[in-house]
Amino acid sequence: MKRSPIKKVIILVSILAIPGFLFFYLLPHFAKNRYKSLPIFGEKVVAATFHSIKGKKIPDTIYHLVPDFKLVNQHQDTISWKSLENKIVVLNLFYADANQQVANTYIKQLADGYAQKPLVKFLSLSVDPSDQGKIKDFAASFKAKEGKWDFLAGDTAQTYPLIRKGLLLDVIQDDTKEKPAFIFSNKILLIDNLHRIRGIYDADNPEANAKLEDEIKVLIAEYLRNIKDGR
Repeated sequence: MKRSPIKKVIILVSILAIPGFLFFYLLPHFAKNRYKSLPIFGEKVVAATFHSIKGKKIPDTIYHLVPDFKLVNQHQDTISWKSLENKIVVLNLFYADANQQVANTYIKQLADGYAQKPLVKFLSLSVDPSDQGKIKDFAASFKAKEGKWDFLAGDTAQTYPLIRKGLLLDVIQDDTKEKPAFIFSNKILLIDNLHRIRGIYDADNPEANAKLEDEIKVLIAEYLRNIKDGR
């Protein structure tokens, strides 16, 4: 028995419509469910407060936060979380007299790549208090763009607690030699707009660098999604 022209049209429309439905509705839905957020580093504490998801009460979690700070950059501007409000921060440690500047060389490449993206900022924090008088020339040697990449220095009474307790990194001043040397974590941190550490990477590891580059993009997507959702 032959199908009527109307039935043929209905079947054809259905065949054409189903792929569009899958692409524009189901796939984005599944993709959203597959989205994997970056970890949050540091100590976590379960709070006494709750939030609700689909009517179910979920205990709130208090995450480790990098505390506020006030340090002077190469332009004699004071940098703090207030000046970095709603920014994603990539941070590393350094000191100007080190023989190698592996992390800063890599940060230079990253900062140049994000020169036109104001959401991402770069901080290089010195472990040497004597760098307070050197960071202007040192930053100039890397052609650090003002407002994009800040070199910070300060007294160890302020910087070392920030590094050890806030950034969860190690630093030791070695005074056994004629010229002071510093042993510190050769790591790069990825910090979100809520001041939580979302990634820790070995500065001299190409695989870790590639992971950092990918996870900066993931964190940007998370930030934009949270804004869209009103969070």
